[in-house]
Amino acid sequence: MRASDFDYELPEERIAKYPPIQRGSTRLLVLDRVTDSLTEAHYRDLDAFLQKGDLLVLNNTRVVKARLFATKPTGAKIELMLLEKHQGEQSLVLYRGKLKKGDRLLAHGHELQVEALVDDGVARLEMAGAESEGAVRELFEQFGGVPIPPYLKREAEEVDRERYQTVFAELPGSVAAPTASLNITEELLEKLRRKGVELVTLTLHVGLGTFLPIRVDELQEHVMHREFYTIPPASLEKIRKVKASGGRVVAVGTTVTRALEHAAGRIESGSDFQGDEALSGEADIFIYPGYRFRIVDLLLTNFHAPRSTVLMLTAAFAGSDLLRRAYKTAVEKRYSFLSYGDSMLIC
Repeated sequence: MRASDFDYELPEERIAKYPPIQRGSTRLLVLDRVTDSLTEAHYRDLDAFLQKGDLLVLNNTRVVKARLFATKPTGAKIELMLLEKHQGEQSLVLYRGKLKKGDRLLAHGHELQVEALVDDGVARLEMAGAESEGAVRELFEQFGGVPIPPYLKREAEEVDRERYQTVFAELPGSVAAPTASLNITEELLEKLRRKGVELVTLTLHVGLGTFLPIRVDELQEHVMHREFYTIPPASLEKIRKVKASGGRVVAVGTTVTRALEHAAGRIESGSDFQGDEALSGEADIFIYPGYRFRIVDLLLTNFHAPRSTVLMLTAAFAGSDLLRRAYKTAVEKRYSFLSYGDSMLIC
């Protein structure tokens, strides 16, 4: 299977450049894998397609302000993009410009030092004189900008501060939003609870690599980026009970799907269900057609970019033919695509 199998024509005007005026007012295309059918609906009516006893799994990561400009002593300007948070990892940034180990940068009155160049275009920074290991991240949070996707082709605006964040965002660490849940509202969550749908959370800190197109054509040659996740004990126990009873686990987004499927063996064996310890890991699982899903039964997700790993994951879950038909329908019926766009529920 090749990356070129996941090319499709995405008209520029179908990319949502801004969030909808009202959160939750987007459209929802429902794909039924049993009947091989498509149903048009609205995101706010998600509860109509779920049932009592379903378990909805949400990613409660919080998007950090990740874009910051600094200057070198020469006056040269350097753009820094904070990378997603990993367990025990110091502050890593993508940078545009030229840096070397030992360089000092000035940002909003604070001095940063390049401790190491760890990869092409990636550096580890420390703040001069800082006592806290999180000082660099705190600087970004205070002065940085919202890291909206580059395909929006605009600078971040005030509206993005609120809307490029879920209403249940809690634990900071992502540099991209878990977009499938951007249109979830408190009202929708309450409707789901009233119907008897249980809600649990996990945390996966989303990285920029999630949305990047694959640069090789042979899928076997692609090296998947890793993203840190943690699943709390209470969430683990509910997931395990639902699977054991034949219930349905509904993953809100590809980030939740990656975390659950990466942890599938440990969830199924129950080997990590001891005491109050969370299940954590670095998800580097590459899911594409042919993969057998072990935990996720339903998937709520957005319309993704061509050749992206998240599109391949969605094709693996929906089936390539049904998904191809859904995307063709979405383009023809003028659905909005990508982060701020419409969504699909795959049953």
